Amino acid sequence: MSHKIRYHKPLSTLGVLPLALAAMLTVQDAQASGFQLQENDAAGMGRAYSGQAATPGDCAVVVNNPAAMTEFNTQCFQVDVTAIDFSTRFHGSGVDAVGSPLTGGNGGNGGATLPVPAIHYILPLSGQFAFGAALSMPYGFQTEYDNQWAGRYQAQKTKLQSPAITFSGAWKAADSLSIGASIVAQRTSASLTQAINLGTILMVPTGGQLLPQGADGLGRLDGKEWAYGWGLGVLWKPTAADRIGFNFRSQINYHINGNATFLVQSNVLPLFGGAFVNTTGKANLSTPYTASAGWWHTLDDRWSFGANVSFTHWSSFQSLVVTYANPAQARFNSPMIFDFRDTWFGSIGGEYRLDNQWTLRAGIAYDQTPTVNAYRNPRIPDGDRRWLALGAGYKVSDSLRLDVGFAHLWVSNGTVNDMSATFDTLTGYFKSRADLLAVSAQFMF
Repeated sequence: MSHKIRYHKPLSTLGVLPLALAAMLTVQDAQASGFQLQENDAAGMGRAYSGQAATPGDCAVVVNNPAAMTEFNTQCFQVDVTAIDFSTRFHGSGVDAVGSPLTGGNGGNGGATLPVPAIHYILPLSGQFAFGAALSMPYGFQTEYDNQWAGRYQAQKTKLQSPAITFSGAWKAADSLSIGASIVAQRTSASLTQAINLGTILMVPTGGQLLPQGADGLGRLDGKEWAYGWGLGVLWKPTAADRIGFNFRSQINYHINGNATFLVQSNVLPLFGGAFVNTTGKANLSTPYTASAGWWHTLDDRWSFGANVSFTHWSSFQSLVVTYANPAQARFNSPMIFDFRDTWFGSIGGEYRLDNQWTLRAGIAYDQTPTVNAYRNPRIPDGDRRWLALGAGYKVSDSLRLDVGFAHLWVSNGTVNDMSATFDTLTGYFKSRADLLAVSAQFMF
């Protein structure tokens, strides 16, 4: 029985794991799309982050707009914790390199429930200056599918964590104008696994004794790196009732170092010519700049409302190449194409002060994804998002405030037509949704 193989170039199986790590790092700053975690503020979540760079009385401005720190007359310490419940399920099928159906199920629920902490502190230094510090988790997510699912050659488990330390300073240039700046130190770590279709790679060398899906190996990549960036913020109060904030975050350059490990049957390992052995890899990449603007209007002593718009220059990132320490893997390497698009995030929302203690909040938002159908994969089954958010705040005393925020995210189906490095094609879509619940305590002293 003869089989026709549908490829005419060297297999890039060894390239896919380090490149996938780079993919995790590139999506991390897409204003919540691509699983960025902007959930550092329970009060802000309750209004879908409308007016995020301009709303008064929130310690999270250390990160979201450092210029607004000059609005605090006393020290502020705020602790936020957000639970993110993300669900994604694959609907579709696939074929291997010779056109046979991919075995395995749909992978189950590839999402997870994760806690995201944040701590913010503001110290007024005088009537004109303020200092702030924050420890947050701006990026982090996890997807994990059943080991034997149909898309195992694209992804099994993906885990990303990226805690960041931010130091900010602000100067009140005039009663109506403040300027701020930040420096950020961020450590990103990732762990990724996937199956490797050894049958496809060895079909020709073994004269057809092995066929696609006839033997699977396992690949794992662990990588980590520090990266540094900066930010600028402006707060302008054109009237006594209006506040306009602007926040810019710089491009961040990464020099990724990773360790790839492989589980391959010993009797076939010599057939790979020195490849598929544990090795290190390096990749350089840059995340794009982001800019956001917020407006907040106080109508009276009860009603206030605002809007927010954010832009991410994702079109600056198109492809990426990895360099391996093991020269035998060079022939398996090929660039990974991303073709990301620029994205926008927009929200509107408001607050109603019920009495001296209770404040009610609500908001809606729309959040674009940087991924495109042609290059979307199961590690990042992202789609455009629509938000509905509700929240409440309770003032316990002049020095203590408690807040809670909830948001439900409807995620557009993430269409995939993704070919693995061993030419296994997964075709279909991911149906996803997310629920966010945040609580915070703010202390003024």
